[in-house]
Amino acid sequence: MLDPAYGEVIRRRLEIPLDEGTSKVTTLEEAVRRLVKPGATLHLGTAHARANVHVREVVRQWWGKNPQFTVATVGLGSPWTALIHGRLVRRMITTFMGEGYPFPVPSPLISRAVMEGRLEVQNWSMLTFPLRLLAGAMGVPFLPTRSLLASSMEEDNARQGDFQVADDPFASEGRIGYVRALVPDLSLVHAWAADPAGNTIIAPPMNENLYGAMAARHGALVTVEKVVSSEFIRRHAPLVKLPGQYVAAVVEAPLGAHPGGMYGMNIPELEGYAEDLEWMLEMRQAFKKAESAEAWIKEWMLEIPTQAHYLAKLGYAKIMEVKGRAHTDAWVAELESLAEGLPGGPGWNPTEMMVVAASRMLVEKVRAKGYKAFLAGVGNSNLAAWLAACQLKQAGHDVELMAEAGMVGDLPRPAEPFVFSFRNFPSCKMLTDIFHVMGIFMGGRQNHCLGSLAAGQIDKHGNINSTIIPGVTYITGSGGANDITSSARDVVVTITQSRKRFVDKVPYITGPGGRVSTVVSDRGVYQKPDEHGELILAGVFPGNAEAEAVRAAKETCGWELKVAPTLRRFDPPEPDELGLIRLFDPRRYFLGDLEEKA
Repeated sequence: MLDPAYGEVIRRRLEIPLDEGTSKVTTLEEAVRRLVKPGATLHLGTAHARANVHVREVVRQWWGKNPQFTVATVGLGSPWTALIHGRLVRRMITTFMGEGYPFPVPSPLISRAVMEGRLEVQNWSMLTFPLRLLAGAMGVPFLPTRSLLASSMEEDNARQGDFQVADDPFASEGRIGYVRALVPDLSLVHAWAADPAGNTIIAPPMNENLYGAMAARHGALVTVEKVVSSEFIRRHAPLVKLPGQYVAAVVEAPLGAHPGGMYGMNIPELEGYAEDLEWMLEMRQAFKKAESAEAWIKEWMLEIPTQAHYLAKLGYAKIMEVKGRAHTDAWVAELESLAEGLPGGPGWNPTEMMVVAASRMLVEKVRAKGYKAFLAGVGNSNLAAWLAACQLKQAGHDVELMAEAGMVGDLPRPAEPFVFSFRNFPSCKMLTDIFHVMGIFMGGRQNHCLGSLAAGQIDKHGNINSTIIPGVTYITGSGGANDITSSARDVVVTITQSRKRFVDKVPYITGPGGRVSTVVSDRGVYQKPDEHGELILAGVFPGNAEAEAVRAAKETCGWELKVAPTLRRFDPPEPDELGLIRLFDPRRYFLGDLEEKA
């Protein structure tokens, strides 16, 4: 029997407390006032949820004061565009700037700031940006990568001293890139839960993960849906991704990611909510012009002092709506509400033909080369990958869809074609982060991945530009495009054709064209004989005579287009093909007006 004295020691010294550590709980107003300094480099976290509640408070406190922030973030769009329009930011370090959800488009206000020289932008890719944060968190000066090589980002970032290229010191890889560590002053993170000491739970998919918070000189200002006990943290320890030692302040802010969503993971205490589609579309409309953007910023940021006031303004019905849309099968009711707009019959437009043809090319490549995964970009390239995956799975081929934010093996649900759709989280076989998807599953040693990409522009060698047309407009940036063109085994690009988009030489290389073997447009299918070759017209679509199809392709191409001796004639879309892509995009964000018949 244990000596009673030992039992007393266990009781007094080893009992696990309900709460542990010094409390860092405060208000958001006080935390921002104490931690956010002029001239600071602020990391805006995107590990699952976006730090929307933080940005509203930063805008409130610094509006009109010209703080000259540097902002580092994977991607920036509205409502964060307020930081740029309000001239709070002098420099961006990012992979994407524009409107993202539910479909990506350039932002006029961001483009204007870049073109006028008010905003300096350092462009990175979806993998290299968090690699810089990981290096900062690890305390090492750099980390290696295959991305950025032969792109304009290689030149630009080398010139600024943040990227270098050298021969592999172990003589196995040839040239290798090195990204310089990024160390922000402060990281702003919204998460699911934390205890008062700052031990923080986030939900997968984790996107960039929390290395920005671990790299920041002054730690992280963490807002959470709920402040919980240390006992709760221990029960869910596998979901704790940020220890309290990296956290400077903890603020409870329910619905702090709105208008974004939070995946609830089936934990009863953590009630999920989905993206607020209608609210976001209204906000995006407001941010098209300076006057309406300022009115929106005044109404939804400057005049709302706390998160409690923000929720009151949203209203009970809206809050219940976004929580209801987070349910796994909420798409069923939403699709039913959109049913009247789903077209019937065999008619199809050029965009639908383009998507179907791109999916067929993807299917053929999987069957011929044995690829095991698709990594899809945005828009029609995503629809093509989703359709191809469905067709292959039905035929018994083991191929998985992946999305760069950390989604692996999802089965796309109808009603919303967004590549990172909240609806598809429950169907994933794995929810992880960018490093696993882009760095290992797509770009690693066992890489069997086929890329499906969109682009702003493409040239005759397959180089793509989604970043900038100098002197004209800022598009959106690389996102994961550069990583895919740098590391995927093969790449198919889907792009609407015009002389402005099919150019002899892109003015900015977002992604080098070496691995781009096939381009599918609404005019036909183009292929390269090898990685250094030139795209030639290899296939045409039904609806026109062959000579007319060739003429139309040449007229809308910005280089002297060559034509294959024998052109492939694609069959019209099958009913199942049309049915699937229309179910995926019932609002026709990408498929466009059906009245434009082929």
